[in-house]
Amino acid sequence: MLSGLLLMLGLLLPTLGYAEPHPAGDILDYHLQVSFDIQASQIRGHARIAVKKGQELNLQKGNLHIIDLHADGKKIDIAGRVETISLQPFEDGFVEIRYVGTFRSPERPEGVAARATSRLPNRLIDLRGIFLDGVWYPKPDRMCTYRLTVTLPSEYEAVSEAETVATTIREGQKVISFTFPHPLDSLSFVATSRYQITKDRFNDTEIFAYFFPEDEKLALSYIEHTKKYLKLYEELFGKFPYNRFSVVENFLPTGYSLPTYALLGQSVVRLPFIVETALGHEILHQWFGDSVYVDDEKGNWAEGLTTYLADHLYEEQKGRGFEYRKEALIQYQSYVNEKNEFPLRDFHERVNRSSQAIGYGKAFMVFHMLENYLGQEHFHESLRYFVREMRFKRAGWEDLQRAFEAISQRDLKWFFRQWVDEKGVADLRLEEDVKVKPRDGKFEVEFTITQKPKAYKIDLPVSFYSALGRVTHLFPIDKEKNHLKILLDDWPRKLVIDEDYDLARTLVRGELPPVIARLFAENPSILVLPPSGEKVYQTVIERFKKRGARVEEAGQVKDADLRTSSLIILGEENSLAERLYGRVGKEAGFDLIVKENPWNRKKVIGIFRGKSKKEVDEAFPKMFHYGQYSEVSFEQGRNVYKMTETTDRGMVKELLKQTPAVEVPALKDLAGVVREAEERKVFYVGETHDQFSHHVVQLEVIKSLHQKKKKVAIGMEMFQRPFQGALDDYIDGRIEEKELLKNTEYFKRWKYDYNLYRPILQYARAEKIPVVALNIQTEIVEKVAQSGLESLTEEEKKFVPAQMDFSDEAYRERLRKIFQEHKNFPAENFDLFCQAQILWDETMAESIDSFFKKNPEYQMVVLAGNGHLSFGSGIPKRAAQRNGYDYAILLNGVEIEKDVANFLLYPEVVPIEGSPKLGVFLREEKGQVVIQGFSSEGGAEKAGMREGDVILSLDQRSIHTVDEARLELLYKKRGEPVKVRISRKEPQGGEKEMEFEVTPR
Repeated sequence: MLSGLLLMLGLLLPTLGYAEPHPAGDILDYHLQVSFDIQASQIRGHARIAVKKGQELNLQKGNLHIIDLHADGKKIDIAGRVETISLQPFEDGFVEIRYVGTFRSPERPEGVAARATSRLPNRLIDLRGIFLDGVWYPKPDRMCTYRLTVTLPSEYEAVSEAETVATTIREGQKVISFTFPHPLDSLSFVATSRYQITKDRFNDTEIFAYFFPEDEKLALSYIEHTKKYLKLYEELFGKFPYNRFSVVENFLPTGYSLPTYALLGQSVVRLPFIVETALGHEILHQWFGDSVYVDDEKGNWAEGLTTYLADHLYEEQKGRGFEYRKEALIQYQSYVNEKNEFPLRDFHERVNRSSQAIGYGKAFMVFHMLENYLGQEHFHESLRYFVREMRFKRAGWEDLQRAFEAISQRDLKWFFRQWVDEKGVADLRLEEDVKVKPRDGKFEVEFTITQKPKAYKIDLPVSFYSALGRVTHLFPIDKEKNHLKILLDDWPRKLVIDEDYDLARTLVRGELPPVIARLFAENPSILVLPPSGEKVYQTVIERFKKRGARVEEAGQVKDADLRTSSLIILGEENSLAERLYGRVGKEAGFDLIVKENPWNRKKVIGIFRGKSKKEVDEAFPKMFHYGQYSEVSFEQGRNVYKMTETTDRGMVKELLKQTPAVEVPALKDLAGVVREAEERKVFYVGETHDQFSHHVVQLEVIKSLHQKKKKVAIGMEMFQRPFQGALDDYIDGRIEEKELLKNTEYFKRWKYDYNLYRPILQYARAEKIPVVALNIQTEIVEKVAQSGLESLTEEEKKFVPAQMDFSDEAYRERLRKIFQEHKNFPAENFDLFCQAQILWDETMAESIDSFFKKNPEYQMVVLAGNGHLSFGSGIPKRAAQRNGYDYAILLNGVEIEKDVANFLLYPEVVPIEGSPKLGVFLREEKGQVVIQGFSSEGGAEKAGMREGDVILSLDQRSIHTVDEARLELLYKKRGEPVKVRISRKEPQGGEKEMEFEVTPR
């Protein structure tokens, strides 16, 4: 109970600390009546403002023409062309003003493109519609409660800030009254004759969609998404501030949130992603910015907070929050520098990329850090409290601070001072001397973090990765140099600082990709002309020349220039680009590729390539909207490709060396591998037995050598030496495939789906390529694994190679790791495991050598599991010891390790349709094939077959062995029914024969 009481006291006390931003006596009651002459782009207005005794009134007049002004019933003359009307204190009464204003679209200077107009008009009356914001009526310097009465042509619909709206028709014209009973800084208005209105409701809030006829179909989607956002934010921050909300389509390309409505331009409304992103952002502004107002003199906090709780939140919900935060830090680092940086408290509005990176990007990161520091519950409760206390008042950063302090009961002066009052972000560096050492059964990690040029108070998130996973710890730091230690249960392989981008900080080089934003922000100092077609790039050249770039021919650029500059390189075959990067990128109508400057990694180089001036002119102005990408391509002004170069996630420090990297320039395709090694005597091509793509590669190697008119043989682990005669008969055409499989006991001795190897054997038969059975009998290997070589009989020992090498210690240790993965093997059996493995390897090596002794003119392609070939330890070195022949090892799909092979192959997965299955587990018992269980594959159990049934025949072919059953199914098609005849024991004695139709899968 005591803790609850303390919390209540904490909630009550801060109310006393809030200054009243606008005493009730300062709020004016403003009644404005207006009508329009749309053809003349003119507004006529009558303003009536209630004032109290002693109040001074200052009105912005702007370009309005004041017809007359009366105060307390007395006419006041306005002398001169003043923009502000100042009225001295007077008695209780009214100020009344009649005025006229003309608002036309500004004329564009001849030759200036539409996109070059930097700012939209905020007051406009023409046949498209009416849009009024800012000074379109005599505007007081203080808050007012507004009543707006508008007379319009009867076909017009209009929107303004309002809690209540009333419409009447008078003398064929529409009169609309808008009442906003809460204090408001400024009034806006939009109207057009084209609006179609769709209505709905969420709880106590009426929802309206004002859309043009051609876009009316979008209204329902906007309303449904509005409901979703209202539900989300009411749960977080309390009831929606108003009793109505409208989504309004504008004929101008705006994107505004105003109290009670959002105003979105037509081109914006039509973008399919707006309902998932910008709409929620503008709705959230109804709480932050449109009901709790921004005190402009004290800094704009609303954009950062709304970005955090809308745009960022939506990405966080998709699991991409860390990417969004990283992108904000990239933008900050790209656009903000010592010359344009300012404290967050000084942000008022977005005027360029750097101010956006501060006021939106850095600001939302500050709120993210604050939430992490306080916890989500306190963070959200603080904002609910803030909304309650500051509704319809102007609020600054200090008001937010008080709210967070009130709920969390923490002193946050230090936090707001370093992140809001001071400019910059943290610049963290991990010193190189990271030490890891065992201590008391654990592992101590010691490292140093430095901060320059100033120290921030931060909870630094550090993740430690070991073979068993990741652990993350927070380290409080507040000095320029911070020595940190931690004890971990496992030896860390790497250390990563702030991998989820929870801190507003500078990115280190490994994290910072070369992006378009960096290219434009750094003001490239050298522009390199194309070898030809300079006119194609005229727009680009003029743009960068205006920004101070020096124009050079490719041959004029010196090494010293490269070391100090970011550059623009123009043209597809520019010799400077080829000198730095060779051939790069795509070939669309227009490409921009940004790369790190290899001579100075802090700089970037942009390579522009366009097929025509039209392609360049249509695409280039759009580049500024693609700042987060490293490469973009356009066709006829339409984006067709975009990519950001992959970089580290967090500040990464490797603590244990990983698998060595390959030399990328040495990479080849399979044909190149065969060409390089084609004179070697033996090609060892490894496999994972059940990966068909590996067998496709094996066949490609065989074909490549055979088609070069070489005499090639195939050595196969899959067949055992006693059955060499059956292989010879098949290759020579004396027997068919069924006899081959039966006579080699394939299904009993190898068991992998024969379809994996079928294309290889069929090709060998067609081309009369010898196939060599390499392997020793399964029975002998299994016996050695159980009891050792000494357990073999004299007859069995005849099959054991005379030469067996057990001296390869590295191979032995690799075998030990494999053995230890099988937990059910007793440790003392490891030596037996080694004996069996080496027997296996040596037998295959001997089989290879035996073939060469009889056929020295041949090459051989050996097909075996990767484990028999890796590092040459299994078969290759053992065969070479016998004959000294040179060999090449090609492994499929293994991890890269030093000396693991001559070539590593990574084929794409190739699907295969294996043999159909009945869905039964079979055993041989007293010369019969008995069902001992069922699998999910096939339909035997569903058809009515039972455990213990004896299979007599498949499609009337007698079955006596499991191999015969598999052989019969090999030639069946999936989905083709099979008649299965079985014998079943009757409960009362005797046996009954039955027949089932089963569809194999």
